[in-house]
Amino acid sequence: MANVLIVDDSPTDIQAMRSALEGEGHHVAVAESAYTGLEAAKRDRPDVILMDVVFQGMSGFQGTRKLARDPETKDIPVIIISGKGQESDRIWGLRQGAAEYLVKPVASEVLSGAVADVLSRRTAER
Repeated sequence: MANVLIVDDSPTDIQAMRSALEGEGHHVAVAESAYTGLEAAKRDRPDVILMDVVFQGMSGFQGTRKLARDPETKDIPVIIISGKGQESDRIWGLRQGAAEYLVKPVASEVLSGAVADVLSRRTAER
């Protein structure tokens, strides 16, 4: 299965996503800020990144944009998972380079389906 990096600072959200993904057989790592998420992405090269938006300092939108523009990480799909549910937020997230945008709370089957979808797109592009 896939190596998934969760970039989120909510213990409750992390646990919910971790449980859903590990239940599907994925290996999960966690970073609790956009800064540490960027470091982990470069160091660990996950198969997919789940990125929250609201952080102190660098936002998840900024982190996603940096990942998408960096030659080392541009091929790692990012799924933004945020409590910001306006259509303008979704469009902005996709414009920053996200492969998908989901709104919290995310049902386990929706999360698993989104991860499977972006991974299959990534495999098809290779």
